[in-house]
Amino acid sequence: MNNRTGGLRFFKINSTAQLFLLCTPALILLLLFNYIPMGGLIVAFQDYRVDKGLLGSEWIGLKNFEFFFQSDTAWRITRNTVGYNAVIIVLSTTLAVGFAILLNEITRKLFAKIYQTLMFIPYFLSWVIVSSMLFAFLEPSLGFLNRILVGLGIQPPNWYFAPEYWPYIIVVMAIWKSLGYTSLIYFAALLGIDREYYEAASIDGASKLTMMLKITLPFLMPLISLLTLISIGRIFSGNFDMFYNLPKDNGILYSTTDVIDTYVYRSLRVMGDTGMAIAAGFYQSVVGFVLVLVSNYLIKRTNEDNAVF
Repeated sequence: MNNRTGGLRFFKINSTAQLFLLCTPALILLLLFNYIPMGGLIVAFQDYRVDKGLLGSEWIGLKNFEFFFQSDTAWRITRNTVGYNAVIIVLSTTLAVGFAILLNEITRKLFAKIYQTLMFIPYFLSWVIVSSMLFAFLEPSLGFLNRILVGLGIQPPNWYFAPEYWPYIIVVMAIWKSLGYTSLIYFAALLGIDREYYEAASIDGASKLTMMLKITLPFLMPLISLLTLISIGRIFSGNFDMFYNLPKDNGILYSTTDVIDTYVYRSLRVMGDTGMAIAAGFYQSVVGFVLVLVSNYLIKRTNEDNAVF
């Protein structure tokens, strides 16, 4: 009996060691790129100079934060970052769930696979390519959209000199690129729902709308809550590739396209202000962390089973 118990214990230890070994590369990458760089946060409280290094630079306390928050830039990039992400989260979640339900209603699986493939293609395109495609549509003289507008007798605007149009352009492009991927996540969850629920509801005379409200959405709510919580955690992180490449870093469009990530990049590249750039990034991380805690708390108050922690 003792030998059997000892053998089981050795097997469990050996299995655990193998799992830890498989996780080692990911843990090393996490340590190198996520935890060790956190030591550089002290630069946010310094007048950093390369020749003096981290330990020799002058300590200035919260002056980098004061300068950042007292400028008009702080309000502008915060408004743009939060506003864009909030709109994109709401619209993309709603549309993705809707498309997933529509795909689930397609009885011929061949058509469903064709639609899935077509919707998934944009996700694999880089924002550099998407930016070039957008420019082909909006180019002032030869752009496809502009030529259509001219043919209809409408004078097209110069899109790259008109900041008021870019909130709509960015939201549409962000949803177009990510919709297929997000829809497939929800579609995979729908495939896991037992069909007997729908059959029983159909026998009881339930309509498609009733089945969607009473069966489909309740089963999807835990996944919707999880993905929304993850998205809220990144609500203070603008998609740098998108916001930098789509408007082509055009200063005229900064009022509606500049976000925290592009500001940090520009602070380092143009102004060389390392301290303020890291202060802005630190502010971004702290607020994102607080939003995750608050969102999880609100979800737990509504339905504890849907909370992540």
